[in-house]
Amino acid sequence: MGKFNQMLEEKVMPVAARIAGQKHLQALRDGIILTMPLIIIGSIFLILGFLPIDGYPEFMARTFGDQWSTKLLYPVSASFDIMALIAGFGIAYRLAEHYKVDALNAGAISVAAFILATPYFTMFTPEGAKEAIQVTGVLPMAYLGSKGLFVAMIIAILSTEIYRFIIQKNIVIKMPDGVPPSVSRSFVALFPAFLVILVVWLLRLLIENTSFETLHNVVGQLLQEPLSALGGSLIGALIAVFLVQLLWSTGLHGASIVGGVMGPIWLAQTDANRVALQAGQELPNVVTQQFFDIFIYLGGSGATISFALMMLFMAKSQQSKQLGRLAIGPGIFNINEPITFGAPIVMNPLLIIPFILTPLVLVITTYIGMSTGFAPRTAGVAVPWTTPPIIGGYLATGGNIRGALMQVINLVVAFAIYYPFFRMWDKQNLKQEQSTGN
Repeated sequence: MGKFNQMLEEKVMPVAARIAGQKHLQALRDGIILTMPLIIIGSIFLILGFLPIDGYPEFMARTFGDQWSTKLLYPVSASFDIMALIAGFGIAYRLAEHYKVDALNAGAISVAAFILATPYFTMFTPEGAKEAIQVTGVLPMAYLGSKGLFVAMIIAILSTEIYRFIIQKNIVIKMPDGVPPSVSRSFVALFPAFLVILVVWLLRLLIENTSFETLHNVVGQLLQEPLSALGGSLIGALIAVFLVQLLWSTGLHGASIVGGVMGPIWLAQTDANRVALQAGQELPNVVTQQFFDIFIYLGGSGATISFALMMLFMAKSQQSKQLGRLAIGPGIFNINEPITFGAPIVMNPLLIIPFILTPLVLVITTYIGMSTGFAPRTAGVAVPWTTPPIIGGYLATGGNIRGALMQVINLVVAFAIYYPFFRMWDKQNLKQEQSTGN
């Protein structure tokens, strides 16, 4: 066990700490979080629009008219369909904060550059027509939403790097001392903003003369599609969960570190399910953000709520019982730092085994359950990760009781895996208490 801890300290922790402190990953994570309140609000309306209750659509139509669904889903479009726009602003803002330059200007420049990189046309099929026609002068909403998320991320980082480089080199227009600060700041941003727009404009012109035609096609074919294929697979999900648990085992926030890379992929796949649900089509993705937040991390990373229940009701040592009383409240809302650092699980070879093994097994059970149709796939509903188990499974699947049942099965599986390790750990605590007379 000493060699195992030494390996974690010497090999894993230094690398993980460098990744955790990487400024661009932090900006990606924090910027995308800016979209979550809007998406959660949109998800509430999405649930109300597609409640799986017999007679519900007919009742709503009789009460509110035939257009009830279209009007109810207005807030969904106002939240999900501007995901890339908001994320691009947030990423640029957070990255500029790291560099200690004007974050508001950086965010605004990023949004302008993203709009410039997006084609100004959309395809529209009139009623009764056989083919779609191109409508110019219209920004396609798909690119402002999850489909354009990767382009927004790249543009945000690129534009902010150019912006902060020019600012830090002091290549700016300076106004006299008597000019109001707000006006002075706008002129300071003038030259770096021009340079960003120039670079993105030239890049767009260059790509339009290739077979890709748009920057969105370049990013989609070369980056987003391969990453989505990996991140949406069973193997990709297992690798991501293993890394999350391994990082937590060393005391680092694994979910934040891995989420900075994989979060945009899973968020885009969540939105793809939402689009399919609204279109009345089969949900395409098993692996989404809610797949992990709601069905894998029951009680927090490591699915530790079963462990908390064991401590509360089955422990013999006073230390275990006291920790159980402390951990059960936060655990219900999927917060498990009291267990992770209180048991502790961090750097504890005995408890690291079920801590890593349990979520890996739950990935397999949930993936099989959703792939075979035993459990419904997550319906594109952004349920907050703090939603208690059972309720979360019901809401994440659009109000389907089989989603809650899948969570119950996972809780039982987690209990079975943790139980023998809990017994050994509790016995060690009891023996230590008896030896010290406590």
